[in-house]
Amino acid sequence: MAEFTLDLNDDQKQVKEWLHGFAADVIRPAASEWDEREETPWPVIQEAAKIGIYSLDFYAQQFFDPTGLGIPMAMEELFWGDAGIALSIVGTGLAAVGVLANGTEKQIGTWIPQMYGDAADVKVAAFCSSEPDAGSDVASMRTRAVYDEAKDEWVLNGTKTWATNGGIANVHVVVAVVDPDIGSKGHASFIVPPNTPGLSQGQKFKKHGIRASHTAEVVLEDVRVPGHCLLGGKEKLDERLARARERAKSGGERVKNAAMATFEASRPAVGAMAVGTARAAYEVALDYAKTRSQFGRPIIDNQGIAFQLADMRTRIDAARLLVWRASWMATTGKPFTSAEGSMSKLYASETARDVTAQAIQILGGNGFTREYPVERMHRDAAIYTIFEGTSEIQRLVIARTLSGMPIR
Repeated sequence: MAEFTLDLNDDQKQVKEWLHGFAADVIRPAASEWDEREETPWPVIQEAAKIGIYSLDFYAQQFFDPTGLGIPMAMEELFWGDAGIALSIVGTGLAAVGVLANGTEKQIGTWIPQMYGDAADVKVAAFCSSEPDAGSDVASMRTRAVYDEAKDEWVLNGTKTWATNGGIANVHVVVAVVDPDIGSKGHASFIVPPNTPGLSQGQKFKKHGIRASHTAEVVLEDVRVPGHCLLGGKEKLDERLARARERAKSGGERVKNAAMATFEASRPAVGAMAVGTARAAYEVALDYAKTRSQFGRPIIDNQGIAFQLADMRTRIDAARLLVWRASWMATTGKPFTSAEGSMSKLYASETARDVTAQAIQILGGNGFTREYPVERMHRDAAIYTIFEGTSEIQRLVIARTLSGMPIR
């Protein structure tokens, strides 16, 4: 029987050190500039592509790490560098996960490479699920996909919002309603190839945090995509819809929709992002507390400061362990019987929010200025309790899983 260990193996340690070096030497020095510019940091993405971090191969290697720790370890180190730039580097991954979760082998092989491009010509991809009137309430989604059997094409109409890389992406993955009569079970995911007529960028959002990451609306007006752009294929969709209709009639078990399959797979990774941001703020606060003197001694000599730092570190380590557990369970095929994926995302995201706020408090007036990075980290951390399922939604998922009741 294998000995239980939480130690990273030699390969994982090397990758962690490599990523940490990139985050420290390339991401951090650029963080303030791109936060102020509120633009996609293409030069940084290109640097990541040149050394192999921004590539399908890198994420595949981490995704197939048999311990499940490859992706959370990578997310933590990159987001330790800066959340906005890191999200620009990894944002394509959500679209890639959408294809991996719902697509055929041919679709995976065809579309994921086009999401990344290469070091000479980097591309990005966008996953488009949320809508102006349907964020957490996926059952209210209005974007429609209608099949034109004569041309073997799907026609998409609607507006998506809060799309990372929306409108600037080479490939868009769009979740749309194909059967409105069965609610969220009637959804499907579609690839919208590059330069497809009818797809345009709507409003680009000016955000509180993660400002180096492009977030915008995506408008779909009679967007026609070939039949083979339906992820999973029409035969599989027809079978799934038929089962859902039968279950709806009989009141049987629920069927997961395409968007939820993507979010379930990505929640521990989002938790790892939050851990990285929290750790970064904690380290700044710790260093500051050791060097800042008041009343003739370092402020860390005061229990009020020291105890805050102790609590911050404890919460960060606890959050990481929840993320690692969920990632290990997902990789080894163990079901989330207690909503462990949602637990990890909930606790890590709220830890990042609270720890970054405490870091500002420890730095005092300096923490409130842009001369120190903790104010930016705090602005960035706010998103973790909102995107890919708010904290309230995570609690709802956990409560429903534990109780078996349709809590509202």
